[in-house]
Amino acid sequence: MKDRAKPEKPSVDERYTQWKSLVPVLYDWLANHNLVWPSLSCRWGPQLEKATYKNRQRLYLSEQTDGSVPNTLVIANIEVVKPRVAAAEHISQFNEESRSPFVKKYKTIIHPGEVNRIRELPTNNNIIATHTDSPDVLIWDVEAQPNRHAVFGATESRPDLVLTGHQENAEFALALCRLDPLVLSGGKDKSVVLWSIQDHISSLSVTTTSRSPGSNSSTKQLPSGDAKNNDSPKIEPRGVFQGHQETVEDVQFSPSSAQEFCSVGDDSCLILWDARVGTSPAIKVEKAHNADLHCVDWNRHDENLILTGSADTTVRLFDRRKLTSGAVGSPLHIFEGHKDAVLCVQWCPNKASVFGSAAEDSFLNVWDYEKVSKKVEDAGIKTLKSSGLFFQHAGHRDKVVDFNWNTEDEWTIVSVSDDCASTNGGGTLQIWRMNDLIYRPEGEVLSELNTYKEHILSCAPLRA
Repeated sequence: MKDRAKPEKPSVDERYTQWKSLVPVLYDWLANHNLVWPSLSCRWGPQLEKATYKNRQRLYLSEQTDGSVPNTLVIANIEVVKPRVAAAEHISQFNEESRSPFVKKYKTIIHPGEVNRIRELPTNNNIIATHTDSPDVLIWDVEAQPNRHAVFGATESRPDLVLTGHQENAEFALALCRLDPLVLSGGKDKSVVLWSIQDHISSLSVTTTSRSPGSNSSTKQLPSGDAKNNDSPKIEPRGVFQGHQETVEDVQFSPSSAQEFCSVGDDSCLILWDARVGTSPAIKVEKAHNADLHCVDWNRHDENLILTGSADTTVRLFDRRKLTSGAVGSPLHIFEGHKDAVLCVQWCPNKASVFGSAAEDSFLNVWDYEKVSKKVEDAGIKTLKSSGLFFQHAGHRDKVVDFNWNTEDEWTIVSVSDDCASTNGGGTLQIWRMNDLIYRPEGEVLSELNTYKEHILSCAPLRA
C-alpha cells in the first residue's frame, strides 16, 4: 500500500494572498508601511492630538542599515484611525511595496550603532532608552534632540545620558520602570544591571524647551547634539545582579514594586530579583523552558502572572507564588501555536487575561488564557482542548521581531518584521486593530448582529 502524499505547505506568497483577502473581515483597521531598512524594535510614544476620526500619536522605530548610510532612530507621527471608521474596502487596498500615508517621519536621530531595542519611560515617554552592540545603555530626550539627515559620513547624535556598568555587550534585555525613573538591562556578561536616572531626568526637564508636542521649533537645546558619546554625562549602576550562567536576553520590572524585577536568558532560567535584600536571585527557576529564553513580561493587572517565550516555540505562563528556587519550572499553562522561536511576548494593557506573542514563524498570535480548557471525557463525550489562541495576525512575510500594544488606543498593535530573506527588501511596519466582533463578549456580539439582521440578509446574494 502506497504512502499518502503529505499536502504541500503553502508558499509565503500563497499564504500572504490568502491573508490579504481576509483583511476586510478580520480587521477594523490596518496600515501597511514598507521600510527601506529592517527594524528590530518599535514602541508607541505619547498621544499628540485627538480628532473626530483619527488620533495623532508618536511612534519610535529603529532602522538597521548596511553601512551606506548611518543607523537611525526614527521618531514618526502616526495617524491612528478610530474604531469603526475605516471602510472595509479601504483597509484592504494597500500596496505592500509602498509607504502608508498614515506614517509620517517627524525626526531622525543618528544612532551610534544599530538600534536593537527601544523602551520608553512610562512616567515621561518623551524619554527613551536604546540598546546597541555595546555595553552601554543610551538615554535620549527625543524632543530636545535635533533632527538629523542620515547621509554617509554624518556625525552621530549625542545621547543625553550614557549608562555604564556592563562588562560585555548588552544588546536586547532592556526595561524602564513604571513607578520610578529606573532602568534595567541584561547582557552577554550574564549580569542584570540597575540604574536610577531620577536626578538626571530632572535636569533634562529643565534644559528641554517647553514646546507643544509635534512642534519642530525650539528655543533652547541640549549642547551640540552631535558630539561623541564620551561627551555625554555617564551614570554608574545602583546595583549589579549575578545569577545567570549565559547571556541575559530580557528583563522586566514588577508592575507594583520598583525594587522587584525578573530576567530570562540563554541558560533557560527565569530569575526573580529583589533589590531590597541583595544582588543574588530571590528565586531562580533552573529549567523554565527546554531551550533559550528570549522574552518575558509581567502582568500589570495581576502581579502574580509572568509570561516567558522561548526558542522551544512555546509561551509559558507562571504564577510567581508557585515558583521555587532550584526546581524545574511548573507553568500554569504552556501555549503551543508557533512553529519557530518566540521572540517577543506582551500582556494586553486593557484586558488582564489577553497577551500577544511574536515569533520567527512570521505570525503574531493573540491569546486569552481564560479561554483555555482541558481535554476531558464526561459520559463518553470528549470535549476538545482549547489552546487559548483566538487571533493570528499573518500580515508579515518573515519573522516578527517586535510588537507593542497601544495604551492610548485599545486593541491597536504596531508590529515590525525583518523581510529581507523573503522579499529582497528591508522590513515591514504594520499598525492594525482586529475586528471587535472577535474579542467582545459573545452575547454582546450576537445582540448587535441580531439588530442588523434584516440589513445583512438584504445584502446577501440571492439564491438561484
